[in-house]
This record gives sequence, C-alpha cells and structure tokens, in this order.
Amino acid sequence: MKSLDELKVIRERAQHALKMRESGDGTVIQVAMGTCGIAAGARGVMIALLDELVKRERSDVLVTQTGCAGLCEKEPIVTVKEPEKSDVVYGDVTDQKARDIIAKHIVNGQIVSDYVLNVKEA
Repeated sequence: MKSLDELKVIRERAQHALKMRESGDGTVIQVAMGTCGIAAGARGVMIALLDELVKRERSDVLVTQTGCAGLCEKEPIVTVKEPEKSDVVYGDVTDQKARDIIAKHIVNGQIVSDYVLNVKEA
C-alpha cells in the first residue's frame, strides 16, 4: 500500500499529464493510435512522451492521439507539429525514442533525423 504522500504525488502527475493532453500553446505531438499502432506499442510511447514532458515541466505542449496513419510497418508513428514550421513525422518510435524526441526536438529544437519518416512542408 502506498502512503498518502505517494498517492498525492501520483495524483498530481496524472492531473498534469491530463492537462497537457487537453491544452497547449502551439506545439502539438500526435501519436497514431489505430489498431496497428496500439499493437506496436503506441500506448507506451504516449506514456513516455507525457512522462518526459512532466519531468521537464513542459505544459506548453499538447499531446494527443490520432487514428491510423496508414503506415502499419512503421508504427508507432509520432508527428510533431510546431507553429510556422514543417510537420515532422517519426516512425518506429519506442519509449526511449519518444524521450529522445522530447529532449532533442521539443527542448533543443533539433529534428532527430535518425527517426524521421517524413517532413511535411509548412
């Protein structure tokens, strides 16, 4: 059984993660959550993205889900959409790659070219 303090921390993290999924100020990260995406691990990827954003106290990024991306062999697929920039589509994303995307792309503004499937011009 967890202590009351531990449960409060878990609750606060969950509330913060939910807030990030519901509101954002421009940057949007979409995780393809069709059947094939979920089977390939998209839920774990979404959790890793949210967890990394919470750790970095980034509440300015909206994390949301979308349906099938149509590239089943490249699932899980994550798309980063930033205002006035090209959309970047990442494929074969793992939990660790998701954390790298937050650290390198979201925090430092550097596209992680090793994971890129496509860049959609703005």
